[in-house]
Amino acid sequence: MSKRLLALVAASAAAATIGAGVANAADIPMEQPPAAVEAVNDGWIVTLKGTGTFGPQFEGSSKYGLSGYPGISIRRPGQPWKFGAPDDGFGFAIVNTPWLQIGPVARIRPERDVSDDHKFRGMDDVDWGIEPGAFVEVYPVDVFRIRGELRYGLWGSDGFVGNVSADYIQRFDRFTVSFGPRTEIGDKDFTNTYYGVSRAEAAFYNGRITPYKADGGVKSVGFAGAVTYDWTENWSTTAFGAYNKLVGDAGKSPVAKKLGDKDSVTVGLGLAYSFSTNW
Repeated sequence: MSKRLLALVAASAAAATIGAGVANAADIPMEQPPAAVEAVNDGWIVTLKGTGTFGPQFEGSSKYGLSGYPGISIRRPGQPWKFGAPDDGFGFAIVNTPWLQIGPVARIRPERDVSDDHKFRGMDDVDWGIEPGAFVEVYPVDVFRIRGELRYGLWGSDGFVGNVSADYIQRFDRFTVSFGPRTEIGDKDFTNTYYGVSRAEAAFYNGRITPYKADGGVKSVGFAGAVTYDWTENWSTTAFGAYNKLVGDAGKSPVAKKLGDKDSVTVGLGLAYSFSTNW
Protein backbone atom coordinates (compact mmCIF):
# COMPACT_ATOMS: atom_id res chain seq x y z
CA MET A 1 0.00 0.00 0.00
CA SER A 2 1.48 3.38 -1.03
CA LYS A 3 2.30 6.16 1.46
CA ARG A 4 -0.34 8.29 -0.22
CA LEU A 5 -3.00 5.60 0.28
CA LEU A 6 -2.01 5.22 3.93
CA ALA A 7 -2.29 8.98 4.40
CA LEU A 8 -5.75 9.06 2.79
CA VAL A 9 -6.92 6.13 4.91
CA ALA A 10 -5.62 7.80 8.07
CA ALA A 11 -7.27 11.09 7.17
CA SER A 12 -10.59 9.40 6.42
CA ALA A 13 -10.48 7.37 9.62
CA ALA A 14 -9.66 10.48 11.65
CA ALA A 15 -12.54 12.38 10.10
CA ALA A 16 -14.91 9.55 10.96
CA THR A 17 -14.08 9.81 14.67
CA ILE A 18 -14.85 13.54 15.05
CA GLY A 19 -17.94 14.40 17.08
CA ALA A 20 -20.03 12.49 19.55
CA GLY A 21 -22.33 10.78 17.06
CA VAL A 22 -22.43 7.14 16.23
CA ALA A 23 -20.01 5.86 13.66
CA ASN A 24 -22.19 3.72 11.41
CA ALA A 25 -19.94 3.20 8.37
CA ALA A 26 -18.84 -0.36 9.07
CA ASP A 27 -20.18 -1.31 12.49
CA ILE A 28 -20.38 -5.01 13.22
CA PRO A 29 -24.03 -6.03 12.69
CA MET A 30 -25.59 -6.92 16.07
CA GLU A 31 -29.09 -6.78 17.48
CA GLN A 32 -27.85 -5.85 20.96
CA PRO A 33 -24.53 -4.42 22.19
CA PRO A 34 -22.28 -6.80 24.16
CA ALA A 35 -22.89 -6.99 27.92
CA ALA A 36 -19.45 -5.54 28.58
CA VAL A 37 -20.36 -2.54 26.44
CA GLU A 38 -23.67 -1.97 28.26
CA ALA A 39 -21.87 -1.78 31.61
CA VAL A 40 -19.78 1.22 30.54
CA ASN A 41 -21.38 4.60 31.26
CA ASP A 42 -18.55 6.98 30.37
CA GLY A 43 -15.93 7.25 27.64
CA TRP A 44 -16.23 5.66 24.21
CA ILE A 45 -16.78 2.31 22.53
CA VAL A 46 -14.13 1.90 19.81
CA THR A 47 -14.14 -0.75 17.07
CA LEU A 48 -10.96 -1.34 15.07
CA LYS A 49 -11.22 -3.24 11.79
CA GLY A 50 -8.99 -4.81 9.18
CA THR A 51 -10.38 -6.01 5.84
CA GLY A 52 -8.86 -7.91 2.92
CA THR A 53 -10.56 -8.06 -0.49
CA PHE A 54 -10.14 -9.79 -3.85
CA GLY A 55 -11.62 -7.83 -6.74
CA PRO A 56 -10.87 -5.64 -9.78
CA GLN A 57 -7.54 -3.80 -9.70
CA PHE A 58 -9.34 -0.50 -10.31
CA GLU A 59 -12.58 1.01 -11.65
CA GLY A 60 -13.55 -0.81 -14.86
CA SER A 61 -10.64 -3.26 -14.91
CA SER A 62 -11.16 -6.97 -15.66
CA LYS A 63 -7.90 -7.88 -13.91
CA TYR A 64 -8.24 -8.99 -10.30
CA GLY A 65 -5.95 -8.62 -7.32
CA LEU A 66 -5.72 -8.55 -3.52
CA SER A 67 -5.99 -5.39 -1.45
CA GLY A 68 -6.56 -4.44 2.17
CA TYR A 69 -7.58 -1.49 4.28
CA PRO A 70 -8.14 -0.56 7.96
CA GLY A 71 -11.27 0.92 9.50
CA ILE A 72 -12.52 2.43 12.74
CA SER A 73 -15.86 3.32 14.34
CA ILE A 74 -16.58 5.09 17.61
CA ARG A 75 -19.68 5.80 19.67
CA ARG A 76 -20.87 6.73 23.14
CA PRO A 77 -21.86 3.72 25.32
CA GLY A 78 -25.45 4.89 25.73
CA GLN A 79 -26.14 5.26 22.03
CA PRO A 80 -27.79 2.46 19.99
CA TRP A 81 -25.63 0.05 18.02
CA LYS A 82 -26.83 -0.02 14.42
CA PHE A 83 -26.19 -2.38 11.52
CA GLY A 84 -23.44 -1.45 9.06
CA ALA A 85 -22.67 -3.17 5.75
CA PRO A 86 -19.04 -3.81 4.72
CA ASP A 87 -19.48 -1.56 1.66
CA ASP A 88 -20.77 1.46 3.62
CA GLY A 89 -18.60 4.57 3.65
CA PHE A 90 -16.89 5.91 6.80
CA GLY A 91 -19.40 8.08 8.66
CA PHE A 92 -21.20 8.92 11.88
CA ALA A 93 -24.78 9.90 12.67
CA ILE A 94 -25.68 13.41 13.79
CA VAL A 95 -29.40 12.67 13.61
CA ASN A 96 -29.83 9.31 15.33
CA THR A 97 -33.30 7.85 15.95
CA PRO A 98 -34.51 4.23 15.88
CA TRP A 99 -35.79 4.66 12.30
CA LEU A 100 -33.65 7.49 10.85
CA GLN A 101 -29.95 8.34 10.76
CA ILE A 102 -28.27 11.26 8.97
CA GLY A 103 -24.64 12.33 9.05
CA PRO A 104 -21.38 12.99 7.20
CA VAL A 105 -19.65 10.22 5.27
CA ALA A 106 -16.49 9.69 3.23
CA ARG A 107 -15.03 7.02 0.96
CA ILE A 108 -11.63 6.41 -0.60
CA ARG A 109 -11.60 5.47 -4.29
CA PRO A 110 -8.49 3.55 -5.45
CA GLU A 111 -6.26 4.99 -8.13
CA ARG A 112 -6.21 3.78 -11.72
CA ASP A 113 -2.60 2.84 -12.33
CA VAL A 114 -2.61 1.58 -15.92
CA SER A 115 0.60 -0.37 -15.35
CA ASP A 116 -1.48 -2.77 -13.23
CA ASP A 117 -3.49 -3.89 -16.30
CA HIS A 118 -1.72 -4.04 -19.68
CA LYS A 119 -5.02 -3.55 -21.54
CA PHE A 120 -5.22 0.00 -20.11
CA ARG A 121 -1.67 1.13 -20.95
CA GLY A 122 -2.89 3.65 -23.51
CA MET A 123 -5.22 5.30 -20.98
CA ASP A 124 -4.40 8.05 -18.51
CA ASP A 125 -3.77 7.28 -14.84
CA VAL A 126 -6.36 8.51 -12.32
CA ASP A 127 -5.19 9.58 -8.86
CA TRP A 128 -6.45 8.26 -5.56
CA GLY A 129 -9.57 10.12 -4.54
CA ILE A 130 -11.31 10.90 -1.29
CA GLU A 131 -15.07 11.45 -1.51
CA PRO A 132 -16.65 13.41 1.38
CA GLY A 133 -20.41 13.81 1.56
CA ALA A 134 -23.49 12.84 3.57
CA PHE A 135 -25.59 9.73 4.18
CA VAL A 136 -29.20 8.99 5.11
CA GLU A 137 -30.45 5.68 6.56
CA VAL A 138 -34.09 4.70 7.00
CA TYR A 139 -35.44 1.63 8.82
CA PRO A 140 -39.07 1.02 7.73
CA VAL A 141 -38.93 -2.07 9.97
CA ASP A 142 -36.22 -3.42 12.28
CA VAL A 143 -34.94 -6.01 9.79
CA PHE A 144 -34.84 -3.77 6.70
CA ARG A 145 -32.51 -0.83 6.02
CA ILE A 146 -32.39 1.62 3.11
CA ARG A 147 -29.23 3.74 2.82
CA GLY A 148 -28.25 6.53 0.45
CA GLU A 149 -24.92 8.34 0.14
CA LEU A 150 -24.08 11.45 -1.91
CA ARG A 151 -20.41 12.42 -2.15
CA TYR A 152 -18.06 14.66 -4.15
CA GLY A 153 -14.75 13.30 -5.44
CA LEU A 154 -11.56 15.19 -4.65
CA TRP A 155 -8.27 14.69 -6.55
CA GLY A 156 -9.48 11.68 -8.53
CA SER A 157 -12.87 11.85 -10.23
CA ASP A 158 -13.68 15.49 -9.31
CA GLY A 159 -17.43 14.88 -9.63
CA PHE A 160 -20.56 13.85 -7.73
CA VAL A 161 -21.18 10.17 -7.04
CA GLY A 162 -23.87 8.43 -5.01
CA ASN A 163 -24.84 4.99 -3.73
CA VAL A 164 -28.27 3.59 -2.91
CA SER A 165 -28.54 0.24 -1.11
CA ALA A 166 -31.13 -1.87 0.70
CA ASP A 167 -30.42 -4.67 3.17
CA TYR A 168 -32.50 -7.38 4.79
CA ILE A 169 -30.90 -8.11 8.17
CA GLN A 170 -31.46 -11.23 10.25
CA ARG A 171 -29.81 -12.54 13.41
CA PHE A 172 -29.29 -16.26 14.10
CA ASP A 173 -27.65 -16.73 17.51
CA ARG A 174 -24.03 -15.56 16.97
CA PHE A 175 -24.53 -15.07 13.21
CA THR A 176 -25.86 -11.95 11.49
CA VAL A 177 -26.83 -12.32 7.82
CA SER A 178 -27.55 -9.41 5.47
CA PHE A 179 -28.16 -9.07 1.74
CA GLY A 180 -29.73 -6.72 -0.77
CA PRO A 181 -29.45 -4.70 -4.02
CA ARG A 182 -26.89 -2.00 -4.82
CA THR A 183 -26.91 0.95 -7.23
CA GLU A 184 -24.21 3.55 -7.96
CA ILE A 185 -24.91 6.86 -9.71
CA GLY A 186 -22.40 9.40 -11.03
CA ASP A 187 -22.54 12.77 -12.78
CA LYS A 188 -20.85 13.33 -16.14
CA ASP A 189 -17.54 14.44 -14.56
CA PHE A 190 -17.30 11.29 -12.46
CA THR A 191 -18.43 8.89 -15.20
CA ASN A 192 -16.24 10.47 -17.88
CA THR A 193 -13.16 10.26 -15.63
CA TYR A 194 -13.25 6.46 -15.63
CA TYR A 195 -15.21 5.59 -18.78
CA GLY A 196 -14.51 8.43 -21.20
CA VAL A 197 -11.86 8.07 -23.95
CA SER A 198 -9.98 11.11 -25.24
CA ARG A 199 -8.71 11.48 -28.81
CA ALA A 200 -5.15 11.01 -27.61
CA GLU A 201 -6.06 7.83 -25.73
CA ALA A 202 -7.98 6.48 -28.75
CA ALA A 203 -5.02 7.23 -31.05
CA PHE A 204 -2.80 4.94 -28.96
CA TYR A 205 -5.00 1.97 -29.91
CA ASN A 206 -4.80 2.70 -33.69
CA GLY A 207 -8.55 2.69 -34.29
CA ARG A 208 -9.40 -0.32 -32.14
CA ILE A 209 -11.02 2.14 -29.73
CA THR A 210 -12.83 5.34 -30.70
CA PRO A 211 -13.12 8.56 -28.66
CA TYR A 212 -16.01 8.45 -26.21
CA LYS A 213 -17.60 11.02 -23.91
CA ALA A 214 -19.69 9.56 -21.09
CA ASP A 215 -22.63 11.34 -19.52
CA GLY A 216 -23.95 10.96 -16.00
CA GLY A 217 -26.67 8.66 -14.70
CA VAL A 218 -26.89 5.19 -13.20
CA LYS A 219 -23.40 3.69 -13.46
CA SER A 220 -23.86 0.21 -12.02
CA VAL A 221 -26.38 -2.13 -10.43
CA GLY A 222 -25.70 -5.20 -8.35
CA PHE A 223 -26.20 -7.26 -5.23
CA ALA A 224 -24.22 -7.71 -2.01
CA GLY A 225 -24.36 -9.96 1.02
CA ALA A 226 -22.46 -10.51 4.26
CA VAL A 227 -22.26 -12.93 7.19
CA THR A 228 -20.84 -11.86 10.55
CA TYR A 229 -19.91 -14.25 13.36
CA ASP A 230 -19.38 -12.95 16.92
CA TRP A 231 -16.62 -15.04 18.45
CA THR A 232 -16.74 -13.19 21.79
CA GLU A 233 -18.16 -9.95 23.15
CA ASN A 234 -15.17 -8.16 21.60
CA TRP A 235 -14.13 -10.09 18.49
CA SER A 236 -16.07 -10.74 15.27
CA THR A 237 -15.38 -11.82 11.70
CA THR A 238 -17.29 -10.77 8.57
CA ALA A 239 -17.25 -12.54 5.20
CA PHE A 240 -18.87 -10.69 2.30
CA GLY A 241 -19.31 -10.68 -1.45
CA ALA A 242 -20.75 -8.40 -4.12
CA TYR A 243 -21.64 -8.55 -7.81
CA ASN A 244 -21.90 -5.40 -9.95
CA LYS A 245 -22.78 -4.77 -13.59
CA LEU A 246 -21.91 -1.57 -15.45
CA VAL A 247 -24.92 0.03 -17.14
CA GLY A 248 -25.79 3.31 -18.86
CA ASP A 249 -22.96 5.27 -20.45
CA ALA A 250 -20.41 3.38 -18.35
CA GLY A 251 -21.62 0.05 -19.76
CA LYS A 252 -21.59 1.42 -23.33
CA SER A 253 -18.04 2.75 -23.02
CA PRO A 254 -15.11 1.19 -24.91
CA VAL A 255 -13.47 0.96 -21.49
CA ALA A 256 -16.05 -1.65 -20.46
CA LYS A 257 -16.48 -3.28 -23.88
CA LYS A 258 -12.85 -3.44 -25.07
CA LEU A 259 -10.48 -2.90 -22.13
CA GLY A 260 -12.32 -4.10 -19.05
CA ASP A 261 -15.52 -5.94 -18.23
CA LYS A 262 -19.11 -4.91 -17.51
CA ASP A 263 -19.39 -7.55 -14.79
CA SER A 264 -17.31 -7.68 -11.62
CA VAL A 265 -17.23 -9.67 -8.40
CA THR A 266 -15.62 -8.68 -5.10
CA VAL A 267 -15.18 -10.94 -2.06
CA GLY A 268 -13.59 -10.14 1.26
CA LEU A 269 -12.95 -11.05 4.87
CA GLY A 270 -12.84 -8.63 7.80
CA LEU A 271 -11.84 -8.86 11.46
CA ALA A 272 -13.08 -6.42 14.12
CA TYR A 273 -12.16 -5.80 17.76
CA SER A 274 -14.33 -3.64 20.04
CA PHE A 275 -13.24 -2.20 23.38
CA SER A 276 -14.22 0.52 25.85
CA THR A 277 -12.11 3.50 26.88
CA ASN A 278 -12.43 6.29 29.43
CA TRP A 279 -10.99 9.04 27.18
